[in-house]
Amino acid sequence: MALYFENLDDRTRGLMLDEMEYDISNNQLHISPFLSGQGQRDYANLLRDAIQSGNDETLAQSLREHRRILRTLPRRNRKGGYSIAATAENAAEVLAESEFNRYYIRGLARRAIEDGISDLIIYRAKPVQNPRPESEARVETSLSPQELLEDLRSHPGDEPPTLGVPSGPNSGLSVRLP
Repeated sequence: MALYFENLDDRTRGLMLDEMEYDISNNQLHISPFLSGQGQRDYANLLRDAIQSGNDETLAQSLREHRRILRTLPRRNRKGGYSIAATAENAAEVLAESEFNRYYIRGLARRAIEDGISDLIIYRAKPVQNPRPESEARVETSLSPQELLEDLRSHPGDEPPTLGVPSGPNSGLSVRLP
């Protein structure tokens, strides 16, 4: 099920694309360890296509095709050494939701800054059966677009952002214009 992005329109998409190009030019485009060699080669173009005319769901579908997601990954054992573990079946969805949402938030933050809007509002973009209490407490609170943009730019990929939005895999939190 795709995330619901309240302000996803052509203007926001253009700013999302600018943010992706910013990451590419600064050599910080997040390449997930779930991606196969083929997935790593195709990722930037798949993400670009989703930003231009799709969403997290279309990105996930593209990642599932042509063996772009690894079937197994090495996993560090608690007592030392490594073993091989199966990749989660929803790896493509988790990756697509997380990365598309990050670029959506960054694009919307840029839009708010350009329009002189001082706050973005956190909302639930994905309904969840058992929401985390800490996530629920954030809904309908506001964040500075400038601080949010700087936070996400400085914490690419799997690094948790300092401001906590997005708040991790499957959180379903995003932001909207007031």
